[in-house]
Amino acid sequence: MTTKTALQPNIIGAKDHPIKRGMIDDDALFVLRKLHSAGFSGYLVGGGVRDLYLGKTPQDFDISTDARPGQIRRLFTHSRTIGRRFRLVQVFFKRGKIIEVSTLRSLSEHDLDGPEAILAPNNTYGTLDQDAQRRDISINGLFYEIENQTLIDYVNGVADLDNSVIRIIGDPDKRIIRDPVRMMRVIRHSARNNFIIENKSWQALLRNSADLSFCPASRLRDEALKDIYSGVSAQWFELAVSSGIFIELFSIYRDSLYQPLPGGLTCYEQLSLLFKTIDKYNNQSVAAGRHRQPDYFILALILIPWATCNFDLINSRYKGAQLFHFASQIRTALHETIGKQFNLKRSTRQEIFTLLINLPTLIQHHHQGSWPKWLKRKSYFSQSSLLYYYFKEALESVPAPEAPLATTRLASPGKANSTRKTQKSRRKGRPAFTNTKSGGIFGFKR
Repeated sequence: MTTKTALQPNIIGAKDHPIKRGMIDDDALFVLRKLHSAGFSGYLVGGGVRDLYLGKTPQDFDISTDARPGQIRRLFTHSRTIGRRFRLVQVFFKRGKIIEVSTLRSLSEHDLDGPEAILAPNNTYGTLDQDAQRRDISINGLFYEIENQTLIDYVNGVADLDNSVIRIIGDPDKRIIRDPVRMMRVIRHSARNNFIIENKSWQALLRNSADLSFCPASRLRDEALKDIYSGVSAQWFELAVSSGIFIELFSIYRDSLYQPLPGGLTCYEQLSLLFKTIDKYNNQSVAAGRHRQPDYFILALILIPWATCNFDLINSRYKGAQLFHFASQIRTALHETIGKQFNLKRSTRQEIFTLLINLPTLIQHHHQGSWPKWLKRKSYFSQSSLLYYYFKEALESVPAPEAPLATTRLASPGKANSTRKTQKSRRKGRPAFTNTKSGGIFGFKR
C-alpha cells in the first residue's frame, strides 16, 4: 500500500473564529482536560464544532483523541466501550448525559484511492488529518482544541460554513458507493442549516439515489424518522424529492407521487402540506416540553395521500363484508410495501392500519365541530381524531383544538433513554433487594 503524505491543516486562531471556551459543555471540557493531563491529545469534533461555529446549541459534544479505548476506560471509570468494528467509549455523567470519546481513525476502508478490500484491523487508528478525511461532509470535519482555542481544518470546512455550502469530502460517487446513507446526511444538513449542496455532490446524489435500496431496512427507517422529526421536514421533503431519495425511502409513492387527488391537489402537493403541519406541531411540542407524536402516527399521516390515491380512502363508506374486504386490501398493501421496506414491527403496522381505516368514519360523522357520543366511546377515537385534526389543518388551514393535543397518548422518537429495570421487574426466582436499609434481612425482602 502506498503511504499518503499528511495534509497540512488550516489553523484558525481564537481571534478569528466565533467559538469561545465558555460555550462548551462543562462535562465535555472535563473530558478534554483529563485527557490532556494524562498526556493525550483531545479535540471537540463533528457536529458540536459545526453548531458552535453557527451559533447553535449542540445536541452532542463528541470528542476524538489519540488515546486507545482501553486507555480511555482507565481514565474514566464511569464509562463503557461500544461498537464492534471500531470501538468507542461512552463516558457517563449525571442526569443521563453521555459524552462519546473515539480514537482518531485512519482512512482504512475510506482510503478511496487505495484497494477496495478492507484493510487489516491494525490499521484502524490514525492521525488527525486521516480522521478528518474519513468524515462525510466538510462542515463536520473540523477539530477544536481547548489549549490554544484553535480550529483545525483539513477539509476546507470553515470556508464551507462561511459560504453555507454542503460538500462531500473526497470523491462523492465513491463515498456514496461505500455508504449510500451519506446521501441522506447531505440533504439533512442542507435542510437543517438552509445550506446549498455543492454541485458535484448534488449530481452524485442524483446518480446514486437508487443505491439506498442496498442499505438495511431498519437503518433507512431510523434515518428517515430522524429527518421527519427534525422540525424542518418540509425542507427535507423538497430536497428528498428533488434528489430522488424520497421515492427510494417511500417507494410506496413511486407510481403515485404526482397523481391528482380529490380536491385537485396531487399526492406531492398534499404531502408538502402535511410535512409543514408535522413541523409545526413537532416544534410546538419541543418548545412546550411535551413528547412528540409516535412513529406510527406520523407514518399514518404521511400515508393518507397514498391510501386516498390507491383506495379512495377519504371517500370510502363501506359496511359489513365490503368494509372487511376494503380493510384487508389496505392491510395487505401496507404489509407488502412500507411494512417490509422499513422493517416495521407488527404492532406499528397495526397502529398505522387502525388510524387509516377509521379516518373515513371520523370524516363522515364530524358535524358542527363534534362527533356523536357512540363514536367518542370507541377505543380508537383519541388517536384517530387527532389524525383527523392534523389532516384537516394541513389541507384547510384549520388549527387543531388544544385539548386533543394536550391529552392524547404521546411518545418520543429518536434515541431512547436507557432505564434500569426496577426491583419489581426482576425475573422470578432471583432474590429481590430492598431499596432501604430497614425492613429486610441482609438486604433481602421479608
